[in-house]
Amino acid sequence: MKKFLIVVGCLVAFLLVVFIALEFFLGSIVKAGVNSFGPKITGTTVTLNGAHLSPLTGSGTLTGLAVGNPEGWTADNAFYLGEVHLSLQPFSIFGDHIVIDEIIIDQPEFVYETKIVSSNIGDLMKHIEAFTGGDQGAAPAAKNGKPLKFEVRHFKLTRGKVTVGVGPSAVPLPMPPIELHDLGTKEGGITPGQLTTAVMKSVTGSIITATTEAAGQIGSTMGAAAGDTVKKAGAGIKKLFGGGK
Repeated sequence: MKKFLIVVGCLVAFLLVVFIALEFFLGSIVKAGVNSFGPKITGTTVTLNGAHLSPLTGSGTLTGLAVGNPEGWTADNAFYLGEVHLSLQPFSIFGDHIVIDEIIIDQPEFVYETKIVSSNIGDLMKHIEAFTGGDQGAAPAAKNGKPLKFEVRHFKLTRGKVTVGVGPSAVPLPMPPIELHDLGTKEGGITPGQLTTAVMKSVTGSIITATTEAAGQIGSTMGAAAGDTVKKAGAGIKKLFGGGK
């Protein structure tokens, strides 16, 4: 009986070690993947501070995701996500088709800067779209050599904020929520670049709505400089991205 208890105790201890190691391993994979491949998609700096995933439930949290501004713009980051909550099928991460059941982003912060015929978000989108339509050989591959693809069944972004302009005339505006379903489901998975494009197009649409609505409601609540910034941003972003398309 004593020997049996010792064996059981050793087995439990071993399983705990495996569990802890696997949990750390999954998080390390995600963090390393984002930090190494993210800049190739965006053409800017991309930094993920941490990733925590449970190997049993597949739920987890990514913390401190910062995407830098394209070259030639003022702010350090185009956007920053403090926390991203997700739920995935944990062992799909070891294959070539990663299935993410849900991604929830709460209170993200975006910065929107404009010039005469361009914007930082527009430049970011151009690089992402160029990457998506470019050499697919640049996409990461799984251990079996096949291109890595993703499927996201539910994506939700809430309580977002976009800061229009920089410096004293910068104006923070609330963004409409975003909700997407079945990204890559019909296709049997999509590449990281295609997934980024799909999400960023919806983000761009939300920024368009925020700026144009604010431009139409300017009154005594905004100063002249702030109001002018929003009006110019609203007009500029509609030209750059084709209105509300």
